[in-house]
Amino acid sequence: MSEASSVKGPLDGVTVLDMTRILAGPSCTQMLGDLGAEIIKIERPGRGDDTRRFAPPFLRDESGQHTSESSYFLSANRNKRSVAVDLNSEQGQELIKKLAAKADVVVENFKTGNLARFGLAWDDLKKINPALVYCSITGFGQTGPYASRPGYDFLIQGMGGVMSVTGEPDGMAQKVGVPIADLMAGMYAAVSINAAVYRAKVSGEGQFIDIGMLDTAVAWLSIVGMNYIHDNQPGRLGNDHPNIVPYRPFRTADGEIIIVAANDDQFTRFCEIAERPDLPENPEFSSNEVRVNNREKLAAILDPIVASKPSAFWLEQLEASKIGCGPINTLEQVFKDPHVIAREMIQTMTHSVNGGTPAQMLASPMRFSETPVTYRHAPPLLGEHTDEVLTEMLDLNEADLGKLREAGVIS
Repeated sequence: MSEASSVKGPLDGVTVLDMTRILAGPSCTQMLGDLGAEIIKIERPGRGDDTRRFAPPFLRDESGQHTSESSYFLSANRNKRSVAVDLNSEQGQELIKKLAAKADVVVENFKTGNLARFGLAWDDLKKINPALVYCSITGFGQTGPYASRPGYDFLIQGMGGVMSVTGEPDGMAQKVGVPIADLMAGMYAAVSINAAVYRAKVSGEGQFIDIGMLDTAVAWLSIVGMNYIHDNQPGRLGNDHPNIVPYRPFRTADGEIIIVAANDDQFTRFCEIAERPDLPENPEFSSNEVRVNNREKLAAILDPIVASKPSAFWLEQLEASKIGCGPINTLEQVFKDPHVIAREMIQTMTHSVNGGTPAQMLASPMRFSETPVTYRHAPPLLGEHTDEVLTEMLDLNEADLGKLREAGVIS
């Protein structure tokens, strides 16, 4: 769907005041924007979101030259309009209050308690807008002994346990290769906001949403966390699955592939292709439960068999037998994959920088039959929409804007 589309998303008519920066908050509000909500991104005059300076790489213009816009900022800020307001000034605080009075949602990721200093906390804004949904995303939530600490993705991955189960058994703990703690906090926040907006539309009552990144990291430990709770299983297994065997990468004669025999029937078919139909009859491998307990013995048998033939042989045979399998792609291979291309997972938008620059963006994976995701605004320049938004929402005129700009309240 192009940015010029007139189709309206499922959250069309919802206005979000976005006082977030870095990644957890912006990824949340970008999802809401993709779904059709109007996102008003509040940024500091002259500086803006810190991720504007998380570079290189930068967006390149049509001549191949770097622009001022970082790829990091582009990743989480489409479908937003940027308004530069100084929150340290009383006039700036009043502008935010007036905008919040007309908004459906406020999202912020300041440290716990910080916005209360500006009169912009939940307790302040709910008085002027009782139907407001106010979502706070912090490292550790609003309560508990760590509530005042700042939160960072790497820190949360370490404290939340995922690093202890990532990496080889005899190696160092490893973080996930993408900032998963930030992104999942943003995802939980977006889901929570949608639920609260629905309730507010029905009941007229807003509410406060407390999203702690450590909470979300513990929650998405999922099966690994439950395995620990119920059986105190050890941590790192490398690329092995803790509960299913075989379910891991294998070296072939010319590379590496992933093989997933997700149940006993698939394991039997895999063994037929591997010319070892006897293995499912072996009491040590006859069911998934015993294979999990004997994973090393099974690996010693299967590894040389898979390594004796090229990847293409295994992928063709396994796919024909309805057994999960696939390559381990580089990023170059991902973006050249015919399925990824067919699913249009890259969208090109026109960015305002340098008078108009094509910007390729990772697409949203959400697909709706009637109210599809829309791509309306490329990630904005700092303060690009200050005048536009304040005129539309607060009825300020040119003279009003001039006074605020002269006073340094807006830029």
